[in-house]
Amino acid sequence: MRLISLDRYQTGMKLGKPIYNEKGKVLLTQGTELTDKLIEKLQKYNISTVYIEDEASEGIEIVESIPEELRSEAVKMITEGFHTIAELRVNRPNIQKMMKSDRAIRSFQKTFRDILSCLTENQHALNLLATTKIHENYVYTHSLNVSIYACQLAIENGLPLKQIEEIGLGATLHDLGKLFIPKEILTKPGKLTDEEFEQVKTHCELGFETLRKMDSIPLTVAHCALQHHERVDGTGYPRGLKGDEIHKYAKILSVADVFDAVTSPRAYRPPMLPHKGLELLYAGSGTQFESKQVELFKECIAIYPQGLTVKLNDGRTGIVSKYNFHAVGRPEIRIIRDEEQQEVQPYEIDLSSTDHLTVEIVEADALL
Repeated sequence: MRLISLDRYQTGMKLGKPIYNEKGKVLLTQGTELTDKLIEKLQKYNISTVYIEDEASEGIEIVESIPEELRSEAVKMITEGFHTIAELRVNRPNIQKMMKSDRAIRSFQKTFRDILSCLTENQHALNLLATTKIHENYVYTHSLNVSIYACQLAIENGLPLKQIEEIGLGATLHDLGKLFIPKEILTKPGKLTDEEFEQVKTHCELGFETLRKMDSIPLTVAHCALQHHERVDGTGYPRGLKGDEIHKYAKILSVADVFDAVTSPRAYRPPMLPHKGLELLYAGSGTQFESKQVELFKECIAIYPQGLTVKLNDGRTGIVSKYNFHAVGRPEIRIIRDEEQQEVQPYEIDLSSTDHLTVEIVEADALL
């Protein structure tokens, strides 16, 4: 089984996994044969990648850290919950609105516990990169991804369950303040003006002010919204905190937030390859990010998960067949096309071996 971009599909390919929409409804079942009409339907739902089963990927195991159905349900819950909580800021709070927002928080907590259960049972590296992508609203999918990354990182830190749950909730709600930023600024395809960027930066305090007034949310959760753009050398915002002035939750959250942001497609730029995203974190280790968190993050995340279709710098195309924990950016690849993009009898190469040190991944089409 492997993950491909929809624009790379060929007639006759069969789905390896069910496709869900952003509301958790099954659109297509496993084994469905793809046709031009079905591809058009998926594109209308802003779905850009699918799992397929074919001979070239036979035997490659896909390890889902979080089941697709749970991911879809979580995005739906986050979308609804964000707007419910945001009403408290836009409109004058009353008992009914407060009760509704409290129910939203309980839904967040229940869904997060389901996610935490999946993570604690998972014995493999965390795989969020090789998932079916629905490009509907970046804020909500980003919030879910960051909560999962941050939760796994909290587990790696050996934190107690209560703190892991608080980090998960804080990570889920860290970008709540972006609901109060004009959509045309958040989705602007070009570079932001200085004035627009200053407006975007206010989302930290806007989210904090909304969350800190909710009795059902610990103040530490509100501080996740406030501090997730702070940096250990004091160059972050909104307060320019440094070192131990920054809450430990925010130090964990900042690593998860940046990695998901740079490896996700945005209106104004393509996604960064995962190993380049990790290099960016290392470049800021000890200055922007706490070094310990960067090291732990590297150990727990699958940079190039199994089933991902990639292109190499020598022109060959292959599928990630095995993850190398000792060399996270250099997995084993099953070659399926040669330098001229002609199909070949599949064979394996190990990018971490001395025979292939000059070969590297330059494109992962299902991440675009």
